[in-house]
Amino acid sequence: MTAGISRAEFVDLLQDEIGLDVGAEDLGRPFDDLSGWDSVRLLGMLVLLEKHVGRPLSLPAFLEAANLESIYEMVNR
Repeated sequence: MTAGISRAEFVDLLQDEIGLDVGAEDLGRPFDDLSGWDSVRLLGMLVLLEKHVGRPLSLPAFLEAANLESIYEMVNR
C-alpha cells in the first residue's frame, strides 16, 4: 500500500511549505486563478509531496493537472 496524504495535510503543506494562500475550497480552482502560482511552485510542490508520501510522482502528470484537486487525487492513487 502506498502512502497518501489527507486533504487537511495537503492544504497545510501548500500553505506552510509552498506559501500558497489557499484553503480546501480553493483546490478545484484553475491554476491561473491562484494568486502567486507559477512553475517554480509546481516543481517545489512535486519534490515536497514525493518526500511526504515516500515515492516518486510523475512530473508530466503534474504538468497536465488542471488544478490542485487533480494533484491531490494523483498523490493519493
